[in-house]
Amino acid sequence: MEPERRLNLWGLKLTPTVTNRLRKLGIYARPQLSLEHQGRAKRYVVRGVESGGAVEELGYYVTFAGERGEALPWLQTLEWLTVNGTHAVVLAPALARIEMLRIGRTYDLCITRHRPMTVQAGQRPRLQAEEVFRGEHGYLALELWGREKDLRGFVKPQFFTRSGEEIPMPGEFDDAVKAVTSGTTCIGCSHPHYCRLVIDDDAAARSSVVEEQHDGTGTAVLIGQGA
Repeated sequence: MEPERRLNLWGLKLTPTVTNRLRKLGIYARPQLSLEHQGRAKRYVVRGVESGGAVEELGYYVTFAGERGEALPWLQTLEWLTVNGTHAVVLAPALARIEMLRIGRTYDLCITRHRPMTVQAGQRPRLQAEEVFRGEHGYLALELWGREKDLRGFVKPQFFTRSGEEIPMPGEFDDAVKAVTSGTTCIGCSHPHYCRLVIDDDAAARSSVVEEQHDGTGTAVLIGQGA
């Protein structure tokens, strides 16, 4: 299989032992990306599914971001029969995939960018893949799935060269990496960790309207969002 096609399917290279263990524990993440055509908009978009979760000993999670690491809105959330499965569908003209495996306190991470690339006019484009960062055997001492779970979303593992020097990660993906770290330590995960619910401007304006009413005693009462 050519390297680019393989990157569109998997970022991390999971061994059969790890794959079988994930299946046995009921942790299901979907790193595979697909190229979809929007007929009305007359454009191609990349489709990914934020998914995964954890048990104490093991975690596997996949999320997606914009090309510069920014959080993307989801198209829809996905209900799953059990926890640690699929969470939300993400569509974008181009996106980055952030994929992480945790075994105990040891972490593997792969960040890749994906976008449609026109091969020839009038033909379906191919999905281009580019590796941004790959880290193996990273370490984070904190027990984020247990006593230190309050720190989830604020920390990420460190990766080192064979000589012990830290390998810097791309700064624009800092929040995304912290989110995917949270996903690999979220036991019984049932919600997205990075993609977001976005309300359109009209809906936001309607929800923020505050009406002034009176309670009959001359005291003004404000009724609005959060009341």
